[in-house]
Amino acid sequence: MPELPEVETTRRGIHPYVEHNTIRSVTIRERRLRWPVSDELTTLSMALVHKLERRAKYLILHLPKGYIIIHLGMSGNLRVVENNTPIGKHDHVDLNMNDGKIIRYNDPRRFGSVLWVKDWESHSLFSKLGPEPLEASFNADYLHKQAKDKTTGIKQFIMDNKNVVGVGNIYANEALFLSGIHPKRPAGKLSKKRISKFVDHIKKTLETAITQGGTTLKDFVGGDGKPGYFQQQLKVYGRGGQPCTECKTTLKEIRLGQRSTVYCPKCQH
Repeated sequence: MPELPEVETTRRGIHPYVEHNTIRSVTIRERRLRWPVSDELTTLSMALVHKLERRAKYLILHLPKGYIIIHLGMSGNLRVVENNTPIGKHDHVDLNMNDGKIIRYNDPRRFGSVLWVKDWESHSLFSKLGPEPLEASFNADYLHKQAKDKTTGIKQFIMDNKNVVGVGNIYANEALFLSGIHPKRPAGKLSKKRISKFVDHIKKTLETAITQGGTTLKDFVGGDGKPGYFQQQLKVYGRGGQPCTECKTTLKEIRLGQRSTVYCPKCQH
């Protein structure tokens, strides 16, 4: 599933072709995504995109009379293509730009969404989201306060979007390893010092992944159609049964919250 770095990579890739450009029209070939593609999109004509931003794993296009919200789901991607590019089997929605380019939404599994709303900030998708992990509001003081008295394991705690958005499974595994924290350690049992180190590694891990274009494990590609390369730097995710890069102990793989979790029994405690 595309996580925050992949979505941010996509935002940066399509930004030059979308922001301050005009959507001439929208073509919908398949409405049956996670939620039905909004009918209102077919009525858009010569709509200027004032801004393109990301909130959590959602991309939000600001238009004069509303907003387009795009979620990539499990396998979706947005690519910038020419208007004569052949249509693929899973190319479900096109934003036809006034300069002849197309922002094409492709989604083999159809778990993503393309929605039209009048006010995105009050929408139910966003009303209970925590802070962005790369913003100053996500810091040791905040996370230590949120974690106080919590018995939930730290990995599941940090992946809860009410506490912080966008720290998905891959990056939670990696940041916990770099911080030396066992994924099942109760969040409320971590000291302020360890929380501070963890916050730093979350930010650094996400920033590095964005710089590398995200992580391509199956079918993610950025807005330019290129894969991400962060998977070459993965320390634990996907490496269960292999030796730890630091101490050579065999990495252990377990399931937490129905997600694969890999950690080093020696380095993480």
